[in-house]
Amino acid sequence: MQALLDYADQGPGEHSLAGNMASSSRTQVICLYRMLMRESKKFPSYNYRTYALRRVKDGFRENHIVDNPKVLDLLLNQARESLAVIKRQVSIGQLYSAQKTIVEEKGL
Repeated sequence: MQALLDYADQGPGEHSLAGNMASSSRTQVICLYRMLMRESKKFPSYNYRTYALRRVKDGFRENHIVDNPKVLDLLLNQARESLAVIKRQVSIGQLYSAQKTIVEEKGL
C-alpha cells in the first residue's frame, strides 16, 4: 500500500514501471471487489447474501496492506475463483425458491 501512496506523491513524468504496475493492480483489485459485492447481493437467501457480503469485505480489509506482487497475484486469483463460485451459487439459488425470513419481510 505504501507503494501506492509513493506513486501518488510523485510528480508528472516521475512514474516508474513499478508505479504503473501498482496503479494497474489497484484498478484490478477495486474492479474485482465491486464485482464480488455486486454478485453477492444477488443471492436470493438473506443468510447467504449477508455471509457473502461480510466475507468479501473482511477478506479485502484483511489483505489491504499486501504489497508483494506475487502474493497480490495469488490473492487476485483466489478472488476470481471465489467470484466464479458465487456466480454459480447465485444461479443455483435462483432455481429454488425459499421462504423469506422475518428480517426480509419487514425490510430491515
